[in-house]
Amino acid sequence: MLYKEFYSELGKLLYAVADIDGIITQKEKEKLQEIVRLELVPAEKRTDEFGTDLAFYSEIEFDFLDEEIGDVDSAFNSFISFVEEHQTAFDDKMIRVCLHVARELAAAYRGVNKKEKAIVELLKHKLENLELKHAHK
Repeated sequence: MLYKEFYSELGKLLYAVADIDGIITQKEKEKLQEIVRLELVPAEKRTDEFGTDLAFYSEIEFDFLDEEIGDVDSAFNSFISFVEEHQTAFDDKMIRVCLHVARELAAAYRGVNKKEKAIVELLKHKLENLELKHAHK
């Protein structure tokens, strides 16, 4: 699997979760940085050609979409398409990580609101369908 692309897509997912309510708060940005530095980077041993840990691509993609005022639906659908395209590479651990970081970011600012809850539930449903496909192979 293309891990650099995975982390970019994860950044799109996290952007969609943060911006689903139409505003990305400073608390959400700080939480994203915390998730990347404390959870994703320590778990990822791969680097790009410049020696940058690939997990940082989540933050790079998030920041790019934030600056460009990215489209939430496009960002979310891009992540889901990537997952579906590479589903054989997604094991239970990766699925759990994606759900975990999405939930953490959703809860970063005043808890999880209705829109954040809905997008996390949609993500959970899509990823569970992936697990079911794995089970039937």
